[in-house]
Amino acid sequence: MKEASRMVQGRSGPSDSPSPETGAPAGDVYDWFQRGMKLLAEGSPAAAVALLERAADAEPESRSIREALARAQFNSRQYADAVDSFRWIVDANPAEDYAYFGLALWRTGDMEAAQEPLAIAAAMRPDQRHYVTALKSVRATLRARRS
Repeated sequence: MKEASRMVQGRSGPSDSPSPETGAPAGDVYDWFQRGMKLLAEGSPAAAVALLERAADAEPESRSIREALARAQFNSRQYADAVDSFRWIVDANPAEDYAYFGLALWRTGDMEAAQEPLAIAAAMRPDQRHYVTALKSVRATLRARRS
């Protein structure tokens, strides 16, 4: 009976559930990162945010954890938090094109603010069609608004 009460199941099994003693998920930072990435890939970005925030708190200088967290925040529509995470990445490494793409606030409707980071991302990686397409869309919207 005691063992059964400890087996509170999360989405992917007992390892996603918090430990009753500490409230922390089972495993270490790498485990949290891996489970967060799996949840993100499976289409559960909000659940991924919870694990990846824990990992980012434990390893605050990890760009890979911060990027995964930013993606999860972005995909779960936590845009303000995603922007903060993407800005941290850009500040740590200005050559991160995806972070510039993430900084583009075009999904929140701020086309003016979106234009510059999208232009930077598209200039850094013109082979990334979604960067170029997003930039064209933002510029077309801004032209239409000015007309």
